[in-house]
Amino acid sequence: MERPFDMHSDTFDESSPNTPGTGPPDGGFKAWLQVALCHFVILNTWGYINSFGIFQTYYKTFLGHSESDLSWIGSIQIFILFFGGVFSGRLTDAGYFKPIFIFGVIFQLLGIFLTSICTKYYQIFLAQGVCIGIGNCLLFCPALTVISPYFSRHRSLAIAIAVSGSGTGGIIFPAIANSSLSILGFPWTIRILGLISTITHIPCILFMKPRLLPRNTGPILELQAFKEPPYTLFNIGMFLNFLGLYFTFFYLSSFAHHILHASSSVSMTLLMILNSVGILGRLIPSFLADKYLGPLNTIIPINFSTAIIMYSWATVHSLGSLYAFTVVYGFFAAGVQSLFPAVVTHLTHDQGRIGTRMGMVFAIVGVACLVGLPLSGVLIGARHDGGFLYAQMASGTFLGVGAVFMVLARVAKTGWVWMVKA
Repeated sequence: MERPFDMHSDTFDESSPNTPGTGPPDGGFKAWLQVALCHFVILNTWGYINSFGIFQTYYKTFLGHSESDLSWIGSIQIFILFFGGVFSGRLTDAGYFKPIFIFGVIFQLLGIFLTSICTKYYQIFLAQGVCIGIGNCLLFCPALTVISPYFSRHRSLAIAIAVSGSGTGGIIFPAIANSSLSILGFPWTIRILGLISTITHIPCILFMKPRLLPRNTGPILELQAFKEPPYTLFNIGMFLNFLGLYFTFFYLSSFAHHILHASSSVSMTLLMILNSVGILGRLIPSFLADKYLGPLNTIIPINFSTAIIMYSWATVHSLGSLYAFTVVYGFFAAGVQSLFPAVVTHLTHDQGRIGTRMGMVFAIVGVACLVGLPLSGVLIGARHDGGFLYAQMASGTFLGVGAVFMVLARVAKTGWVWMVKA
């Protein structure tokens, strides 16, 4: 019988046969080193993606394409990152972490430096969207797969610290772009970003190391997982969430610049605020998940709050209220982003299958991102005034229904007993 909010209830099997030793160390220098290195990986993947708003605004001004056209660059990058997790996650489980990771670094840096010499839409789409996307998919899922088996009680917090790299990158990259674009121009600004990625990738290549022994057998897709109602309902919920979650990250700068007529500097400042508050939005909910509630219990109120705040964007008509919206949305959206990988590990009882199951969830939410962001652009274009109302309402609805499925996943996991850590 489970105790109310039992610290160890519903955790996965710590004595998996492919786990060296007696269980996760749950701390120590080597474990926290992996977290720090994964922070760099997320800085260079999601930090870059979460900064796409600076490129969206720049490209709209200088390429003259529609919001929907430009959003395909970022959405294909996210889609490849997530969908490729099916393969990179399984290969990591099989013991190929190092070569997969090195190829990821090569593709990512190649895409960044090629972007610096692009002048046409299709060139940017291939370099920034496809090439960087391939690199990211070979980096992101393997890195998260590596750190999870080092932790048990502190897993949500460890993942949160790692994925807060997206906030770090979301501060650094727009700050550099804000100060460099007008002085050095687009090509050299991108090269500086590429140099930062190069430097921060070096220690990751040298010192990131999986804890688990390879699992050489097993399919790329573990379809049996979808016979587990909590896992299936969670996947449906996350698909809906990611249809609307990244709308703000991609379109906030454009909204400020084209709807409120803010300067480019203000637009970039808003993006930096969105990402910086996201650091706290990742750490605080994850601490609560580890200490008191569990990741699934924690993500539910965070998810509902994100939906409500997205709806409130429609009432924003001044820069002051936009700053307030940015702070609050950045906090809660970051909570959804950081907790969903922790929920996947929580729903996975065999540590050796984390990479495979994580990759499957990533593939599903990748499709959502591929569809959701261009759909937002279409909804903006559907209004004769270019207003954001239709897109705001659609994104809020996706997030709200996604939150309902989080509740259903929780009920399928523990029943109607609420005072249980899950």
